Amino acid sequence: MSVLIVDDQHGLRESLRSLLSSRGYGVEVAAGGCAALARLEQAPTPDMMLLDLVMPDMSGLDVISAICERNLETRIVVLSGETSFDYVKQALTRGAVDFLRKPFEPEELCSTLARVRQALELERRARLAEKRLAQSERLHRFMIDHAPDMVYLLDPEGCFSFINDRAAALLGWSRDALLGRHYSVVVQEQDFELARFVMNERRTGDRASRDVELRLRSRLPAKGGPARDGHAQGDLVVEVTATGIYSPGLCDQEGAFLGTYGIIRDVTERKRAQEMVRYQAYHDLLTHLPNRALFRDRLELAVTQARRNCSRLAVMFLDLDRFKVVNDTLGHTVGDRLLKQVADRLRNCVRAGDTLARFGGDEFCLLLPDLRGHEDAAGVAQKVLERLSGPFQVDDHELFVGASIGISVFPDAGESVEALIQSSDIAMYAIKERGKNGYQFFAPEMNAQFSTLLVLERELRNALINDELEPYFQPQIDLEAGSIIGVEALARWRHPERGLVEPLDFIPMAEETGLIVQVDRCIQHKACSAVAAWRREGHAGLTLSLNISATQMEQPDFVDGLLALLEETGLAPEGVRLEITESAIMREMELIVPKLRRLAARGVRIGIDDFGTGYSSLSYLQRFPVDTLKIDRTFVNDIRVDGDDASIVNAIIHMARGLGLDIIAEGVENELQLRYLRQQGCHQIQGFIFSRPVDRETLRRCLTLGVDEMRRVAHEFSLRDSARA
Repeated sequence: MSVLIVDDQHGLRESLRSLLSSRGYGVEVAAGGCAALARLEQAPTPDMMLLDLVMPDMSGLDVISAICERNLETRIVVLSGETSFDYVKQALTRGAVDFLRKPFEPEELCSTLARVRQALELERRARLAEKRLAQSERLHRFMIDHAPDMVYLLDPEGCFSFINDRAAALLGWSRDALLGRHYSVVVQEQDFELARFVMNERRTGDRASRDVELRLRSRLPAKGGPARDGHAQGDLVVEVTATGIYSPGLCDQEGAFLGTYGIIRDVTERKRAQEMVRYQAYHDLLTHLPNRALFRDRLELAVTQARRNCSRLAVMFLDLDRFKVVNDTLGHTVGDRLLKQVADRLRNCVRAGDTLARFGGDEFCLLLPDLRGHEDAAGVAQKVLERLSGPFQVDDHELFVGASIGISVFPDAGESVEALIQSSDIAMYAIKERGKNGYQFFAPEMNAQFSTLLVLERELRNALINDELEPYFQPQIDLEAGSIIGVEALARWRHPERGLVEPLDFIPMAEETGLIVQVDRCIQHKACSAVAAWRREGHAGLTLSLNISATQMEQPDFVDGLLALLEETGLAPEGVRLEITESAIMREMELIVPKLRRLAARGVRIGIDDFGTGYSSLSYLQRFPVDTLKIDRTFVNDIRVDGDDASIVNAIIHMARGLGLDIIAEGVENELQLRYLRQQGCHQIQGFIFSRPVDRETLRRCLTLGVDEMRRVAHEFSLRDSARA
C-alpha cells in the first residue's frame, strides 16, 4: 500500500517517511501542494495521502479540490495544526476521509492509516465484485439471447414474461410482440390440451416435463405453406422442457407459484430426417414407389381383410422385357431413366386402393384388392401392357420395352403372402417362356416349371466343383495420380453351355439357397491370389475391394476364415478393402460390427458400399470401423438431370471429408459426371467411363498402362467378351 506525504516541513516529512517505511508502506514525499499534484499526474497514483492543510505555495483545501476534480482514488488524511473545526469540516466535505491534529502519536497515525487502508480494500473488492457481476450478467444475457433454443418464462396466468431472441428466428415473433401474450398464440390448435400441461408446467424436479413434442405456429414463410394473415405459415415441431418456479418459504412447502421456466428446441429438421429414413426403408429411391417390405405389409393386411370378407385379391408380378439389352448397351443411366418412366406409366394403371411396388431391378409388383374375379385382374394387366407398348423417349433414344406379367389370385393361387408372391413369380416365368409381352394366371401345374430354378441351382453347385467361376476386376482410378489404385472383384460364371453368366442371373438364387457363401469364398480366393501376385510384381499400393454379403459375415468362422485366406494367398491385410452395404450392417449390427472391428484391428480396410441408399445415421457411421464411403451409382447417374442427386453427392463428399474417410464414386459413365466429381474433390473413380470389369490377364496389362491406353485395352476386351457370351 503506497502513501504520499505532503508537508512543507522537511523534518516532519522525513520522520513520517521513516515511521511508515518501517511499517511496510511504500512512501513518497512532496514539499508542497504543487509538487503533490505534479506527482499525481504520473501513474500509478498513491493509495493514500497525508496532507498538511497549511502550506505556503498551495493550501491543502485546494489540493483536495484538485484531486476530487480529477476523480482520483487516492484517499486523503489531513494532518494540520489548524484548530478551527470549520477548516477541518471543509477538508472532510471536499473529500478527505480522516483528520489528525498535530502533534499526534505514531500509533495514532498508524491506526488511522490502517482504518483507511481497510476501507480502501473493501471498496476495491466491492467494485471488483460489482464488475464481475455485471460481466456475468452480460455473459448470461449473451448466452440466453444467442442460445440455439428458445428460452421463456411464463407468469402464473400463462403469459410470457421473458423470452429470448430465438423466438424471432423460430416463430417470426419479436420479443416485444410476445411479452404479455398468452402462450396459446404460438401453439397449434390440435396441441392446446397437451400444451396446457407442458408449456405452463407447474411441477418440478423429476416430475417436470422433459422433451415433450409439440407443434407450434410459425409466422415465418414455409416452403409450400398456405397463406394466412398475410404470411405463408408452417408447422414447427419442437421439444419442450419446462419446470415450475416457486418462491421458497411462502404459502406451503414449495412456496408460492411464480410461473414456468421452459426451453423450446426446434426438432423440425430432425423429424423430417426421421421421416425420410422411414420413407427410405419402405420405398425405392429411384422410382419412389413402395419397396418389397412395404408391399408385403400391405399384402398381409389385404389377405386378412379378404379372408374376413370372403373377397378376392390379385398379385401381379411384372418383369420388363428387353430391359437388360437397354441397360447393357446404353448404360445404367439410360436404364434408370427408363425405369422412372415405366413407373410413371404404371401409376396411371392402378386405382387409389391398389399398391404398385418396385421389387428391384426391372421387377414390379401390383396388389389389387377387392376384385370380383379373374376378369378384373385381366383388365388391369391388359391396360398395363397397352400403356407400356408405346415408345419411351430417353434423351435421344426411342426405346421399346414390353412386360411379362404373372398373376396370382387369392385364394385360388395361395392363401399366404409368400404363396401369392411366389405363384405370381412362377406365372411370370411361364409367360416369358411362351414369348414374353403378355400376362398369365398361375395354375397349379406351373409348379413343375419352377424346377428350372432348381436346375440352375444344381448347375451352380457343379460350377463350384468344376471351377467354372472366375473373378473379373473393375479398376478404381486415382484422378490425381492418373493410375489404377485399386480393383473391385466381381463374380462371373463361365458356363460350358450358356457362356458367360452375369451375376444378376445367378447371385440372387445363390443368396436364396445359401450357395452365396461358397461363391464368395471361391471368387475371393482367386482375387486375393491375383492381387497378391500383382503387388509382388511392383504394384505394392494396389487395393482389392471384395463385396461381402450379410450371409457370409454371419458365418461363425468369417473372421478367422478371411484372415486364413489372406495368409494363404500372401495378400497383406492392408491390401484388402471389404465392401459391405449399409443394409447388410444394419441387418445384424450387433453381430457384424464386432467382426469388422476385429478385421480392422488387423489392418483390413472397411468400406460402405452403395452409400446413401440405406438408412445408417451419422451416429451409427461413427461407431463402425469404416475408412471408405462408396457413393451409389443411383446418385452419380443423375448428376446431369437431377440437382437433388448432385446435392446428395456433394453432401456425401463433404461429410466423408469431415469424418476423415476416403470416398469412391462408382457408376461413373460420362465426362459430365467425372468433371463434377473432380470439382467436388472426389478423385477416386470407378465406372464404365474408364473400364468395364475385365478378366485377370487384361487387368494385369492395364496396370502397366496410362489411363487412355487402359481404356482402349479394356474396351477391346469387353467387345471380345460380349462376342464370346
